[in-house]
Amino acid sequence: MRVRLLTPMICATVAFFTALTAVRPAAAHHAFGSEFDANSPVLLKGKIVKIEWVNPHTWIHVEIAKEDGTKEVWMVEGGSPNTLLRRGANKNTFPVGTAIVVDGYQARDHSEKRANARNVTFPDGRKLFLGSTGTGAPDPDTFPTEKVKTPDK
Repeated sequence: MRVRLLTPMICATVAFFTALTAVRPAAAHHAFGSEFDANSPVLLKGKIVKIEWVNPHTWIHVEIAKEDGTKEVWMVEGGSPNTLLRRGANKNTFPVGTAIVVDGYQARDHSEKRANARNVTFPDGRKLFLGSTGTGAPDPDTFPTEKVKTPDK
């Protein structure tokens, strides 16, 4: 008799804890076109001040000098850490203080200093594709360099 009562309780308890551990919050992920403007390419030249190697996207913080001599920091979104690892990069690829050139696309809200990186070029000439190949992203083989704008231009 005890065994018959105990077995359903154990099953219910296991099912309850399984359900608790299986429910996870969804990471906020987005399509390129929902946050970035494919018609607003930017070219950012500056030094890395911070790197965030986190999911779902990496973030490189780049300090650029404006024409008037002031400086501003742009947040540049890259691919996921896993994607970048498969492309041969890791967080040590982006040491703080390294001068880089980022070509990418500005956020839809042009008041924000935020961009989606397409390529990062290092001082030694190495180029790393960081861009998205997902929904709404521009073709990775084309880049409208004649339309590129730098901040303040």
